[in-house]
Amino acid sequence: MTSHVSGAGGTHAGATARTSARTGALSGWIVFAGVLMILGGLMTLFAGIAAIADDDVFVATRNYVFEFDLTGWGWVHLVVGVVITLAGFALFQGSTWARVVGVALAGLAMIANFLWLPYAPFWAIVLIALYGFVIWALCTAPGPSQR
Repeated sequence: MTSHVSGAGGTHAGATARTSARTGALSGWIVFAGVLMILGGLMTLFAGIAAIADDDVFVATRNYVFEFDLTGWGWVHLVVGVVITLAGFALFQGSTWARVVGVALAGLAMIANFLWLPYAPFWAIVLIALYGFVIWALCTAPGPSQR
C-alpha cells in the first residue's frame, strides 16, 4: 500500500522494467533491418550476376520509358548489392553512421529496382517492399542515447 501512495519503490521498478523491455524490443528493429539488408543485398547481387552472365535470362518489356542496357544494369545491381550487404553487416555494430547509410542505400535500391521493373517485375516489387521495411525499421529503432 505504501508503494502506491508514495510512488517510491514498486512503481519505479515497474517503469524501469517496462522501459528496458521496450528498448530491447525496439533495438531488435536494427537486427531486423540488418538481416533484411543482408538478404536484400544478396538478392540484388545475384540478380546483377545473372544480368551480367547471360542477358537471355531476362526478357524486357517493349516500349518502356526507362529502357537501359541490361549488362549495365547488371553491374549497377552487382555493386549496389555488395554495398548494401556490407552496410547490413555494419548495422550489427550499432553505429549511427550505418543506420544513415542503410536508409540512403535502401532508398537508392528502391529507385534502382523501380527502374529494373521491365526486366523482372515481380522480383523488383518484392525488393522495393523489402527495402521499404528496411527504411521503416531503421527510422523507428531507438538511437544509442535511448537504449
